[in-house]
Amino acid sequence: MTKAVGNIYIVVAPSGAGKTSLVAALLQAEPTVELSVSYTTRPARSGEIDGKHYHFVDQAVFKGMIERQDFLEYAEVYGNFYGTSVRWLQSRLEEGRDILLEIDWQGAEQVRKVFPGAIGIFILPPSIEELERRLRGRGTDSEEVILRRLASARSEIDKVAEYDYIVVNDDFERARLDLISIFRARRLRAAVQTTRLAPALARMGSRHD
Repeated sequence: MTKAVGNIYIVVAPSGAGKTSLVAALLQAEPTVELSVSYTTRPARSGEIDGKHYHFVDQAVFKGMIERQDFLEYAEVYGNFYGTSVRWLQSRLEEGRDILLEIDWQGAEQVRKVFPGAIGIFILPPSIEELERRLRGRGTDSEEVILRRLASARSEIDKVAEYDYIVVNDDFERARLDLISIFRARRLRAAVQTTRLAPALARMGSRHD
């Protein structure tokens, strides 16, 4: 019997599109999906826990990890570094776990070079105007940062056709259900189910190796 190997899901979105909230809702609904915890050099924000939200390290440690080729992908975003551990990811996939990477478009491109079968999901805001309203509504960013995020958003949206699925976050509940449906539909594919259900199928007289 062939052992089931897990899938990699990449979720990408412009800052302010609601990616973090949607991913949190997905993980609550789908506990078999595991979020990859990235390494970062940025300081922890209020309420963030080391090892749960990120692995917080300084730049010297991060650069040492780069030299040792510990990262599947890494990128610098607004002066801070973020990276995904390749050893951890590979071990979880071999255990049959589905892993979700919440990364930016640069990281997504790096991951797909190594794992071309990774499933890409783009969270799209309903409009640039709405995205700007959300960014300003946070009340945490300067005018310079907001304008920089909007410019980055336009560049990221240009790459939307490169992804397998597009979820528009115009209504949070609808977007949440759309995101969950992607994971459930992928899990129900015949190629996946015949491996997962091999013992039951054998008892029914089906001959699937």
